[in-house]
Amino acid sequence: MRTKIVTILALVLFTITNAQDKKWSLQECVQYALDNNISIKQQELNNELAEENILVARGNFYPNLNGSASQDWNFGSYIGQEGIRISRSSRSNSFGLNSGVNLYNGNRNRNSLLQAKKDLEAAGYNLEENKNMIMLFIVNSYLEVLLNKESLIIAKDQIVISENQVEKARGLVESGSKAKAILLEAQATLATNNQRLTAAQNTLDLSLLSLAQLLQISHKGFDIEDVSLNISSASLIYNDTDAIYEKALSTLPEIKSAEIAVESSELAVEIAKGAYIPTLTFGAGLGTSYQHNKGFPDERPIVDPDDPTNITWVDNGFGQQLKDNMGYFLGFRLSVPIFNRFQTQSNVSRAIINQKKSELNLLDQEVKLRESIEKAYADAKAALDQYVSSQSSLVAQEELFRNAQVSYNSGVMTTFDFDQVRNSLVNAQSSMVNAKYNFIFRTKLLEYYYGIPIVM
Repeated sequence: MRTKIVTILALVLFTITNAQDKKWSLQECVQYALDNNISIKQQELNNELAEENILVARGNFYPNLNGSASQDWNFGSYIGQEGIRISRSSRSNSFGLNSGVNLYNGNRNRNSLLQAKKDLEAAGYNLEENKNMIMLFIVNSYLEVLLNKESLIIAKDQIVISENQVEKARGLVESGSKAKAILLEAQATLATNNQRLTAAQNTLDLSLLSLAQLLQISHKGFDIEDVSLNISSASLIYNDTDAIYEKALSTLPEIKSAEIAVESSELAVEIAKGAYIPTLTFGAGLGTSYQHNKGFPDERPIVDPDDPTNITWVDNGFGQQLKDNMGYFLGFRLSVPIFNRFQTQSNVSRAIINQKKSELNLLDQEVKLRESIEKAYADAKAALDQYVSSQSSLVAQEELFRNAQVSYNSGVMTTFDFDQVRNSLVNAQSSMVNAKYNFIFRTKLLEYYYGIPIVM
C-alpha cells in the first residue's frame, strides 16, 4: 500500500514539474485560446442557435399533426347522441387527429428560410472575426513577453559589466592607486543596475501573467519559448493603403458579416410585405366520441321501420361507438387581410428602417476599416523608421562603448563618464528592442488586413 502511495505521489509531482517546465510556442498559445476561450465558445453556441432557426424555418413548409383526447362528466340534462334531451348524469370521451399545411402566404416561409440561412452565415463570420481578434491579442501579448525577455537579458548584461567594474575598482583601491570614491561609485552603479534588473524581471512577470490570463490558464510556472526574432530586411511590403483596403473588403469577416446583414434586412422587408397578401391553407382531420349514461348499459335502440313499436336493443359499447361516430373532414381556408390596425404597415416601415440602418452600418464598417488600415500603415511606417534609426544609433553606441571601455580600463576615463556612455548604450539597446517588436507587430497587423493568416 505504501509503495502504491509513493508511486502515485511521484507521478503527480512528475506531472506538475513537466507542466511547469513546459514552454509554450506561439502556435500552441493560439491553438489553446481558439479551443478554450470562453467568448469563442459563446459564439459557437450562437452558431448552434442559428442552425436551430433554420430547422424551424424549414418546418414551416411541412404539415403539422396534432392529436386530442378528452374525458368529460355531465350532470343534469344534456343532448344525447340520438339528438334528444336526457336528464341523467353521464360521462363521455372524444378523440381526434388534425393536420394543416400552409399552401401560400406571400412567400413568407421561403423568405424566412433564406433569412435564417443568411443569419447562420453571418454568425460564422462573427465567429471568425472573434477568433482573429483573439489571435491578434495573443500575438501582441506573446511579442510583449519576448520583448521583456530581451530587456531582461540587457539588464543582466549590465550587471556583469557593473560587477567587473566593482572588482576592478576594489583592486585599484586596495593597491592604493585610486581613492575609495571610485569603488563607491562602482558599487552605486551596481546597485542601480540591480534595481533595473528587478524592474525588468517584474515587467516580464507581469507580461507572462497577462498572457496566461488571456489564455485563461494558471500563471504558475507559465513560460513561453525563448525565440530570437531577427529582421533580415526591414521594409514595408506594401506601397500604399489602397491595395490593402481593397483586399480587406473582400476577405475580412466583419465586412462579410455586415454585407450579409444588409441582405438579411432586405429579406425582412419582403417578409413584412408578405402580410399584405392573402394566405391559403389546407386542413384535414378525423374525430370520434364515446358516451355512457350512468346506471344504464351501453345499448342503443333499433326501430323496425315496418313496425315502429318493435324496438330491439343492441350492444353499443366503447369500441362500437368509436367506430360508429368516426368522422372526417377536408378543407381549404383563404384568409384575406383587410385591416389589422396598421400593424402590417408599421412592420413594413420598421423593416425598411432596419434595412437602412444595416446599409449605414456596412458603410460605417467600410469607413472605419479604411481609417484603421491607414493608421496601421502609418504606424508601421513610423515603426520602420524608428527601427532603422535605432539600428544605426545602436551601431554607433556600441562602437563608442568599446572605445570607452578601452579608455576606462587604461585609466584615462572616469567611472562617471564611463557610466554615461554605458547608459547611452543601454538606452540604444532598449530602443532597438522596442522598435524591433513594434515593427514586427505592426507588420503582422497589416498582413492581417491583407488576408495573410495571423499564425501560419
